[in-house]
Amino acid sequence: MLLSGGIDSATSLFLTKTKRRVRALTFEYQGIAQKELDSAREMASQAGVVEHRFVRLPDLKEAGDIPGFELHGLPPTYIPARNAIFYSFAESYAEEKGASAIVGGHNRDDQEAFDDVSQGFFSSLETALKMGYPTLRKNRVRIVLPLKRMRKVEVIRLGASLHVPFEQTWSCHRDGRAHCWSCPGCLSRRRSFRGAGIPDPLDEAKPAKVT
Repeated sequence: MLLSGGIDSATSLFLTKTKRRVRALTFEYQGIAQKELDSAREMASQAGVVEHRFVRLPDLKEAGDIPGFELHGLPPTYIPARNAIFYSFAESYAEEKGASAIVGGHNRDDQEAFDDVSQGFFSSLETALKMGYPTLRKNRVRIVLPLKRMRKVEVIRLGASLHVPFEQTWSCHRDGRAHCWSCPGCLSRRRSFRGAGIPDPLDEAKPAKVT
């Protein structure tokens, strides 16, 4: 399972662990917040994964940190070829361990924002991986996206029902000891908890006045 420190990833992990033995894979790329890595480590520990592997990709960076990169309307947090890279590493891990599935935590909102989160992308990628690697064909390895039809607010409701420790998740795009509550990740988190009608356990860390 591809595991970050965010809400979707944590919810997908806690859902998946009720049905499968899970190995987690977390990527450490240039500029990633240390707190996100800490959150991923905490989620894996609380979920009791079989193994948690970290892959360091020091030359991989967000588009906003690449001088002269044309965003084409994409957010500065976009990572060029992100999911092609991440899922190729996940395929290698799955082949090594004899896993039956590669699991990602992408939701419906993600699909509307990024082309490499679409069902078409993952169907084509799954086909390509099976064509190239006999072990994956033999094990009938699938790419599974359990949250693909859910909006973020629905993911939060599901996570709450699974007792996901949301207080340990990290949504901020900036590094630091606490959420900034002004970046796109923080604002999305605030809107989503509000829309779900569920209190964010990090409310106490927020400024007293919000807009």
